[in-house]
Amino acid sequence: MTVSWRDRLIILGRHLLAGAQHLIYPGCCLLCGQPLCAGQTHFCSLCRHDLCTDREAACPRCAGAIGPFTVTDGRCPACQKEAFAFEHVLRLGRYEGLLREVVLRLKSQRGEGLAELLGECWAKEAAERFAALHVDVLVPVPLHWRRRWQRGYNQSAALGGGLAACLGIPSQPSWLRRVRHTPQQTSRPTPAERKANVRGAFRARPGAPLTGRSILLVDDVMTTGATAHEAARALRTAGADRVIVAVLARAQG
Repeated sequence: MTVSWRDRLIILGRHLLAGAQHLIYPGCCLLCGQPLCAGQTHFCSLCRHDLCTDREAACPRCAGAIGPFTVTDGRCPACQKEAFAFEHVLRLGRYEGLLREVVLRLKSQRGEGLAELLGECWAKEAAERFAALHVDVLVPVPLHWRRRWQRGYNQSAALGGGLAACLGIPSQPSWLRRVRHTPQQTSRPTPAERKANVRGAFRARPGAPLTGRSILLVDDVMTTGATAHEAARALRTAGADRVIVAVLARAQG
């Protein structure tokens, strides 16, 4: 199709306007506030590298930190006796430094857009790892309606939306529900208390087509794995074949 001279002028005008806006109001990194260089979007190269570089070895099952000479045999000493309902965990990094600051920002009412962009960034940086999971649908860990009303959005759903869009798989936030309001896990210091706190807190939506599905369960932080286990158990009970967990940050429980 031939582009008319009028359309060419409109396109040229838009490019000139965008260039002028960049000169007057240069794009800034959403994390550190520094001006972005040409070719950078949303995050500067230093922040992107800091976010997406995992500097320590992690257990292939629970994603907890392990020593350089730890023999895991598929699981580490911390999780070898745990009967998780999920298969294994994929993490972006450890819950510290910039990643910790980002997770805390996501829990504010103005973090929704940032969560979506982080999901997109994560999907692009770890594209091969996600492709190797062979999942066919993404389900975010839900908030209870009270907490969602207080926060204004579900950060895991926004993160999952960005991930799913780049991975080319559907995101189904409605397939899993939080049916019981629970105190925040941070108020429960021991693994036993955390397990008891979320026991029976999740239920799959009646009629959700989960049978035989491979699910990517997405959350922002994982500490002991209690929340992920209960959410995965609800999905497996409803017929899901396998559940793999993806978390932005892994804290040590």
